[in-house]
Amino acid sequence: MAIGLAPLLAFGQATPTAKQAPPPGIQISAADSVELKARLETLGNEIESLRSTLKNRPALLALLPDVEVFHKAVRYAVNYGEFFKPNEISSAKEQLILGLQRAAELRQAASPWTTAHGSLVRAYRSRIDDSVQPYGLRVPDDWKPEDRQPRPLYLWFHGRNDTLSEVAFIAGQLKGRREFAPTNAFELHLYGRYCNASKFAGEVDAFEAMADVMRHYLIDTNRIAALGFSMGGASAWHMAVHYPGFWAVASAGAGFAETAIYAKVFDQNKELPPPWEQTLWRLYDATAYAANLADVPMIAYSGEIDPQKQSADIMEMAMAEEGLKLERLIGPKTAHKYEPETKKELSRRIDAAIAKGRDPFPRHIRFVTCTLRYNQVKWVTLELLEKHWERAEIEAQLDDAALRVTTRNVAAFTITLPEKLQSLVIDGEKIAPGGTASFCKMAGKWRRAPIDLGTGLHKRHGLTGPIDDAFMDSFVFVRPTGTAFHERVGAWAVSEMERAIVEWRRVFRGDARVKNDSEITAEDIARSNLVLWGDPGSNQLLAKMLPDLPVKWTRDELGLGTQTVSASDHAAVLIFPNPLNRKRYVVLNSGFTFRQGSTTSNSLQTPKLPDWAIVDLRAPPSLKWPGRLVSAGFFNDQWKLPTR
Repeated sequence: MAIGLAPLLAFGQATPTAKQAPPPGIQISAADSVELKARLETLGNEIESLRSTLKNRPALLALLPDVEVFHKAVRYAVNYGEFFKPNEISSAKEQLILGLQRAAELRQAASPWTTAHGSLVRAYRSRIDDSVQPYGLRVPDDWKPEDRQPRPLYLWFHGRNDTLSEVAFIAGQLKGRREFAPTNAFELHLYGRYCNASKFAGEVDAFEAMADVMRHYLIDTNRIAALGFSMGGASAWHMAVHYPGFWAVASAGAGFAETAIYAKVFDQNKELPPPWEQTLWRLYDATAYAANLADVPMIAYSGEIDPQKQSADIMEMAMAEEGLKLERLIGPKTAHKYEPETKKELSRRIDAAIAKGRDPFPRHIRFVTCTLRYNQVKWVTLELLEKHWERAEIEAQLDDAALRVTTRNVAAFTITLPEKLQSLVIDGEKIAPGGTASFCKMAGKWRRAPIDLGTGLHKRHGLTGPIDDAFMDSFVFVRPTGTAFHERVGAWAVSEMERAIVEWRRVFRGDARVKNDSEITAEDIARSNLVLWGDPGSNQLLAKMLPDLPVKWTRDELGLGTQTVSASDHAAVLIFPNPLNRKRYVVLNSGFTFRQGSTTSNSLQTPKLPDWAIVDLRAPPSLKWPGRLVSAGFFNDQWKLPTR
């Protein structure tokens, strides 16, 4: 992780003292280093040659990530000192050989691994950062490429392992081990961009990996399971409550389900999190979305003497408050693992739920959310909220030809209506039925109307904030090339940018795209969220957008919210719809917002900043903050600043 360390420490970034993940690796011999680098160069050259050779053969070019994945894995291990066990060195050599083998096959217009059975490693190219991300796949022995019968898919979310580099993950997947899937089903083992409990880019990884599997294999979308243990159990809780309409069944083993209680945030002698951070726990706390487990079968497993039994206990209470009962299995006298006999029963119940399958059009829907990042369950989609980060709820009950809908904190929604619907009532109002339709609340009354946002700004799916939301889709870091108004601000911005580049690779296992402010194209603006570093003096794109951003920033003053401060030692951090493309974000001076002080527990990897903040640069960056926060807050649902 040498990239950028010198300028980081030169500005005064906090020297890491918290538990580092990944930890420092072992020393490898000079001979191994030379051999690995030589093989990396050979494979890298072959990949670039194939990229050119196959440019007019899209079907073959689409398989190049299955080759690149081995190069990236070993490159990261070699360049960043991420060998943690001696046997990983030999694993890396074997993976480079496998990469060269696949490359040679691809050059001959062959791809035998795509029709193979058993344990495979495959990969996809992520839309977020164009990185190649690995996944493990168990292909049923009786599967044939010509099969037309869709198969079930079991997702497995792994537990925390700070030394789970790409090399280690791939080595484990090539050895192969089924967790729960029966022999006639596919089992997808997610890398999840390392160890983040499937949050942020790790959350997107699950859906990108599934989409890649579905491009190559026929999957029954009504028979998909979300399963995991420990950190993977936390992933399963999160995926079940936020995407309840997607799964036929989910099962969480151990793990955590929220932040405050699990991480003992309010214990004595701990710094109290600021109000906006506590508000943002509602993004990932499964307890806040427990009502959604009415829409998906959920089976919890706990070891009887496992401290992480706490997650099922607290979810059981949260579900009880919603009038729901949690299905639980407890391994007797068992700590942090599956008890063998109990696991057999769990497997039987999961298989039974898969056999039954997901009902894509149930007669009853109940869905709760706090943000339009999570806005859809089966035939109901929330389009607008009245107020983000407060509980919003929709319930729909279909009886014969009558549909009754009740809402809370919802301003617009879309539902797929049965063709023969004769009666539709929304919050007590009778509405004309018929067809798929959108409904908007106008002057307190529901009206059938298309969701036309016109020229105004609204928080909607994909444009909700907070700052971290920008890093769940394609983004580009925009490097300043001019001279900052003030040297302190310029140095801080460059330091934070270099830190963000390093941290993105370390935490989310990709190489952030970085371009100069003079190099941004129309395609970049159309495709990506733009992360602008610097001030209006140093970053020409920021200067261009400034009149349409909710911040006043001159050589003398910086104004944001109700605060105006000196521009000589303060900087703005914010997220806002891009004035050059209102379907994308612009971010000022921030990468993802949890810093190294939050790596001791995945439950602490939550957003630390809301939609905007003013940072006092006279205080150096710490393990939690980019400086001293003068003020911070949220834009309202029309992307306006609070008036008071």
